[in-house]
Amino acid sequence: MGEPAFWKTLYTPGHDAALLDAAGEGWRLSGTAVFLHDGVPACLSYVLDLDPDWSTRRGAIDGFAGTTPVARRIERNAEGWTLDGVPQTDVQACVDLDFGFTPATNCPQLRRMALEVGQSAEIVVAWLDVAAAALAPLPQRYRRVREDAYAYESPQNDYRATLRIAGSGFVRDYPGLWEMAR
Repeated sequence: MGEPAFWKTLYTPGHDAALLDAAGEGWRLSGTAVFLHDGVPACLSYVLDLDPDWSTRRGAIDGFAGTTPVARRIERNAEGWTLDGVPQTDVQACVDLDFGFTPATNCPQLRRMALEVGQSAEIVVAWLDVAAAALAPLPQRYRRVREDAYAYESPQNDYRATLRIAGSGFVRDYPGLWEMAR
């Protein structure tokens, strides 16, 4: 049985719904975000296929932002990452894929790290936002401060907050960005 989640965006009008479920030997995270992106409607369906250790094998985004269609395919294999078939050399060492328009993609990172209270980790994820032309390395810092909370930093984006986590492993409260609907 899968784990669903539903958020409202706090920085722009919108919502996001996701489902995390077992899939073969690993996991599948799928969802749809509907929101205003730079003042125009965006509707993006996304999928991450994950290995048993929660690292990303592949991802996809389909939908639109305004009148622009969006169809992206991301793969990670022994040679590294590709975006729409083009090698992405800046993120070769990354094992996590993070979509900038949804809080859902933090869940696999947190599960893969499996931090105990008091432990911390610095990771670099392969990051992709709506209009990005390439995957970009995004450094992140997590410190588990309670069973249901992480001190989080994204130094590149000058963002710091305490992320509260739901029992499902999804981020419940992402201050200033997303809030899980209750």
